[in-house]
Formats: sequence, C-alpha cells, structure tokens
Amino acid sequence: MTLRKWFFLFWSCMAIGGAVAVVAGLIMQWTDPSFGFLGIEASGFNAGMMLLSGVMIGAFSQMGFFAYLTLNYIALSIFRKGYLWNTLQAYTTVFMLFLFGYILYEQRAQLGNVMFWLLPVLLFAGAWAVGVIKVKKTNRLAFIPTLFLMVAVTVLEAWPSLNTEGGASAVIFMMVPLFACNAYQILMLHRLVKTEETETTQSADSVS
Repeated sequence: MTLRKWFFLFWSCMAIGGAVAVVAGLIMQWTDPSFGFLGIEASGFNAGMMLLSGVMIGAFSQMGFFAYLTLNYIALSIFRKGYLWNTLQAYTTVFMLFLFGYILYEQRAQLGNVMFWLLPVLLFAGAWAVGVIKVKKTNRLAFIPTLFLMVAVTVLEAWPSLNTEGGASAVIFMMVPLFACNAYQILMLHRLVKTEETETTQSADSVS
C-alpha cells in the first residue's frame, strides 16, 4: 500500500461517506420532519451539516479499517494458523451481532419495538452480501474476515450513536455511512494490493 494509494482510499472513502450521509439524511428528514438541525424548512443547512458529518464518519471508518488491518497482521503472527484466527473472528462476529441486538433491546423505549431485531438482521444480511461479492472477487478465505469487518467493526464504530438520546434516527444515520464506507474499503483493498503487486512484477521483469 503506497502513500498515493492510501491517499486515494482516504479521500474517496470520505466522499462516499459524505454522499451516503446526505442521501440517507434527506430521506430520513423527508419521512420524519423532526429529524435534522432546524427542521425540514432548513433543508439546505441540514444537507451541508449531513455532508460534513458523513465526511467525518468516512474518516472515522478508515481509522477503524486500518486498525483492523493492523489487528489482522498481529493476530496472524500470534496464531500462526489462519484458520484459528478465522474461527475467532467468526465467534466474535456472532457475539457482536447478539450484543448489538441486546443493546438495542435495552433501549427499545427510545428506538421502538422492532429495531432491536430489524437492524441486526439487516446488518448481517448486508454483511453477507458484501462477503459473497468479496469471495467472488478474491477467494473463499476472505468471507469470514469480511463478515467480521462488516459486523463487528461496524458495530464498534457505531457505538457512540448507541449511547445518545437521538433515538433510532441517530443510530441509522451513523450506521448507514459506516457500512457503506467499510464495504467500499474491503472491496477496494484487493484491487489496490493487486495493482501494487502487478507493478512490482512488471518492474522486476523490465530489470531482468
């Protein structure tokens, strides 16, 4: 991962976070006029604030993504066997999914009586879809790490929204851009690494 490719991933991830946050926020404001900073009559101001929030969420998502890459590197050096680390990631993914549902259930008075099971189900379904796409583009060994990133890391990154009084709107507004940014990064990673390996091979061939 060169500095140029990291910079591309950085700004493109923030751009995706900003765009998704604006779209999700405006849809939520259209369905719920109380959502926003000054009500629906200040939609232009709200869109600007949503964009800024989405850009920050994108940067936060990338911090979590690179933290996971660092954790993955350290874990592989500790466990030595890749299947052991994958097994631990699978168990952690299931645990985080149930923990997410439990936290939402404890706050059902603010979030409603369906969010505690609907959000985890949607999160897992989306993570599964991203995992299938990742496997098709790389190999089957990428499925569990992708699920771990899309479920466990996304829940951890969205943790601040779970402890606020913003209700379901705050949770959804933060999780949707986070999920989109994490999906973008995991699906772009192999392309950036593959490009780097190809360039290295071509350079070696030209020298020889």
